[in-house]
Amino acid sequence: MDLENCGAKVGTLLSVLEKVKIRGDILLGKVYGYTDQYSDLKEVLLSNTFTVVPSLRYGISQKNNADILLVIDALDVAYTNPLINSFCIVSGDSDYTPLVGRLKSMGKFVLGISRSEAASNIFINACNEFQFLENVGGHIRGKPEDKKKTASADKEPLDEQELNKLIESILSEQTDQDELYASELKGILLRLRPDFSERAYGCATFLKVLDKLSHKYGNLHIRNDNFNVMVSLGQPPKETVVQLTKDNWRDGFREQLARYKEGGFDRINPSILKADIQASYPDFSERALGFKRFSDVLKTLEKEKLLEVEMDEQKTMLIKVP
Repeated sequence: MDLENCGAKVGTLLSVLEKVKIRGDILLGKVYGYTDQYSDLKEVLLSNTFTVVPSLRYGISQKNNADILLVIDALDVAYTNPLINSFCIVSGDSDYTPLVGRLKSMGKFVLGISRSEAASNIFINACNEFQFLENVGGHIRGKPEDKKKTASADKEPLDEQELNKLIESILSEQTDQDELYASELKGILLRLRPDFSERAYGCATFLKVLDKLSHKYGNLHIRNDNFNVMVSLGQPPKETVVQLTKDNWRDGFREQLARYKEGGFDRINPSILKADIQASYPDFSERALGFKRFSDVLKTLEKEKLLEVEMDEQKTMLIKVP
């Protein structure tokens, strides 16, 4: 993990760890570029047994030092530790593309995570799977009243609604299957929240917890299959969602941009903004607002000083959040 690339925010770091733990146990974690300005991350890093790799910075090559160390360490682990079959690289630098190629040739799965403004298309396409950091953090897409994650968040027991959302997140990440064994779901849940206990929710078994959540929120489907309990996502009750109109669309964009700013993202890819707007307002359409293209929407917002449109070195459009 390149701390500079992940924004060095506690909430963002917790979101990255959650995304990885859903896929498996983190057997080894290393962070690069740590300085005293990131002291807020100490508790999260230590509780997840991360190693801070020291890097002396001198001259214009200071950034390359951390990059080279990351490559050396990753290859060393790949060749000497057969238990590790997957790697997650939190960085979008194209310099890591040869590393990704070598890891894949050794049969390793590579997940890449990076801010959209720093992600190279070459690196994105080289990975087995790639996710933008803006999409990893649930608070970026959530409603304004969502709680902001803090370092002490792991200490506080989840209430029923938070537990239901976490289980929903786990199930939605299972791209290769529609349902999970209840025992497997509990194993993933314990990786994310080692302090989880059914008794905290007034239940004696995990099945009773699932049944309780299913009846209360309606988005979990439980079935028995030859004495095995299977869990999948059902259809939750439809909620009335306020849609964007010619009168209120600016407010919707203003709120979404504010969430990026709160999450520590100063620049984002336009596709990320559009995807998050569509997630919050499923019926969103540029034409319904009187525009032909999404770029026309951005131009109007730029004229009104709500954002700035920039081009990076690769001639890729980026949105700067004021």
